[in-house]
Amino acid sequence: MSMRVVATSFLFALSVAFPVAAGVHEVWWNLSYAYNVSPDGLGVPRRAIGVNGTWPPPPISVSVNDTLIVHATNYLDNPGSLHHHGMFANKTAWYDGAMGITQCGIPYGQTATYVVDIPNAGQWGSYWVHAHSYGQYTDGLRAPLVIHPLKEVQTYDDEYFVVLGDWYHQEHDLLLKHFLSVANPGGAEPVPDAPLMYFAHGDTYLPPITSAAPNVSPSTNSVGFNENATLPFESGKTYRLRIVNTGAFAGMFFWIDGHEMRVIEVDGTDVEPYVVEQLNIAVAQRYSVLVTARNDTSSNWAIHGNMDTVMFDTVPAGLNPNATSSITYSSSNSLTNLSPVPLEFYQPTDETVFVPSIVLPQLPPPDQVVELEATFNTMSDGTNRAMFNMKTFNFPKVPTVFTQVEYANQNITELGFGELAFTLDHLSVVDVVVKNGDTGKHPFHIHGHDFQIVKRAVDYTSNDTTLNPPLKEGQANPIRRDTIQLLPLHSATLRFVADNPGSWFFHCHIDWHLSSGLAAVFVEATPLLADASVPQFFKDQCATLDLPSQGNAAGNQDPNNLKGLPEGPFPQILGWRPKGIGAMFGCVLMATLGMATVTWYAISGHNLTDEQLEEEVRKQRATKKSWKSVVASKFKSA
Repeated sequence: MSMRVVATSFLFALSVAFPVAAGVHEVWWNLSYAYNVSPDGLGVPRRAIGVNGTWPPPPISVSVNDTLIVHATNYLDNPGSLHHHGMFANKTAWYDGAMGITQCGIPYGQTATYVVDIPNAGQWGSYWVHAHSYGQYTDGLRAPLVIHPLKEVQTYDDEYFVVLGDWYHQEHDLLLKHFLSVANPGGAEPVPDAPLMYFAHGDTYLPPITSAAPNVSPSTNSVGFNENATLPFESGKTYRLRIVNTGAFAGMFFWIDGHEMRVIEVDGTDVEPYVVEQLNIAVAQRYSVLVTARNDTSSNWAIHGNMDTVMFDTVPAGLNPNATSSITYSSSNSLTNLSPVPLEFYQPTDETVFVPSIVLPQLPPPDQVVELEATFNTMSDGTNRAMFNMKTFNFPKVPTVFTQVEYANQNITELGFGELAFTLDHLSVVDVVVKNGDTGKHPFHIHGHDFQIVKRAVDYTSNDTTLNPPLKEGQANPIRRDTIQLLPLHSATLRFVADNPGSWFFHCHIDWHLSSGLAAVFVEATPLLADASVPQFFKDQCATLDLPSQGNAAGNQDPNNLKGLPEGPFPQILGWRPKGIGAMFGCVLMATLGMATVTWYAISGHNLTDEQLEEEVRKQRATKKSWKSVVASKFKSA
C-alpha cells in the first residue's frame, strides 16, 4: 500500500472521530510589484514581487478539509506561475505550477486558477507557495502555507510561522545574466546581501517592534524583520514554531538562546519529539519545533537565523550573514544574546534520527531505479552549467503533462518527453539514487510526492562500507520528506510509489542551480491520463505566449520525432578536436609550401632583381594574412 493511501486512510479515521465540514478557501492574488522595499534596512530600496501591490505575499492558513482555490492574475514583466510547494496536486498535475512542465505560464493581464485538492491529498503540516518561473520567487513571490489537521498529534497552546530566507539588493534577472555568462566560468553563485527572518500568526505577519522610517515602503513598515521582529511568549505556554527556508541560495542555521527545541515535523511529516540544539534548514525545507516558555521571564532571548556561508564562493567584506530576532516576555526586559557560537556548532541536520508518528514500514524493493549524478562544468559556450548524468536540463517546447494527456493512448517513447525525462509505471516502487558530484551542497526537491530516505552515503565513490553502506531492506519506519540536502560526495536513495499520474519536476531548489539546468522530470503513469483534460485556459495562455500546447517535447505531432528539441550547451571537449586538427594541418602545409618556394628560388639559379624580390615578399605576406584569417575562423568554429 502506498504512503499516500495509508496517510489518507488515517485522515479518514480522524474525520470520523472529529467531523468537520468541508469548505473552500478562495483567494485572489494579483501578482504585482511592490516598490521601495528594504526588509533588511540596507542598500537602496528596490521593487519586489508581491501580491495585490504589497510585500511580502500574505500567509495562507487552511484546514485539511478545505479545497484551496487561488486565482492568480499576472501583472509582472514576464509570464508567471504559482507552485504550492510540497502539495501533491493529486492526479491534477496541471495545477502544480511548474512552468514549462505543467503549464506555459500566465501572460500579462491574464488569470490562472489553481485548485489545490487538499481533502483528497492526505496532507497536513507546514508548506509554502512560491513562483516557479523566471526567478520570481528570488525577487519575493513566496509565502508560508499551513494545513491544519482535524486533530494535531502533539498539543500546544499557540503557533507561529518563522519565515527564513535570503535577500538580494539587485533583481534576479540582472544577477542571472552575470551568473550564466562567460565572465563567470567557475559558476560562482550571487551571494545574498542579507538574511531575513520574520514571523506570521495565522494569516497575518507580526508587526515590527518599532516603527520604521517613513521613507520605507508600507509593506516594510507593517512587518517586523530581523532585529525588528519578535515573538511574544507567555510563561507556562508551549508554542509550535513552523520554520521554512524560502531563500534562493543560502542554507540557514536556526536556534533559540535559552530555550529547548523539540522537532515534531519534517516537511509535512509528523515525527516523535526529538530535542535538538540547532537546525540546519536547506532551501525549501520545513521543520516544526515545540518551544516551552521559561518560568523566569526577567529577560528576553535572541532567536538566530544564520546563513551557511560555506556555500558562498566568497564572503564579501561588510556582509552580516546573521539574522537575529527575539522572544519577548516583556518590552521592558533586556535582550540576552549568547552569540557567537563555535564553528563546530554548525552541523548538518541528520533527518534519519527523526521517527514518523504515523508508522509506515519501508516500501518493498524497487521495480525501477533512476540514478542521477549532479555535476557542474564549463560548457562549450563558455558558461558554467549544472548537469544530471552529464546533461543540462532544457525545458521542452510543450509542457510535459500536456504531451502525456495527448499521447496517453499512443506509443510514445521516453525520449518523446525530452532528455532527462524518466517514465515511471503506475504503482511501481521507484528508487531515485541521487549523487552529489559537486563541491557544494544541494537541496533536491521532488514534486507530486514525498519519499522515504532508505539509504545515505557520505562518499558514494568509496568501497568502504562505513562511508558507503549497502542499502538495508526492511527498515521499520524511515523518515519521509520532500526535500533533501546532500553535501559534496554524499548520496541518498529516495523511495516512493508512482501512484500519482502526471509530470513531476525533480530539481535542486537553489534557484541559480535550477536556472543552470540541475533538473529532471518523472513522467508517471501516462496511460492513466487518457480520460484527463487539461483546463482550456492553460492552453489558451500558451497560444497568447506564442507557445505550442500540442505535440511531443519538440512540439511535433509524430510523438517520436524529436527534430527541434531544445538541447545543449554541452561540456567542453578538451584537447585536439577534428576542426582544430584540420586547421593546424593547413597552417603547417602553407608554411611548408612557403619554405619550399624560397628554397626553390635559392637553388634554381634565378637572379631576382630587388623589385622582383619585393614583389615576391608582398605575395607571401598577402597569402599568409589570408591564411591567418582562415585559420582564425577555423579555430573559432572549433
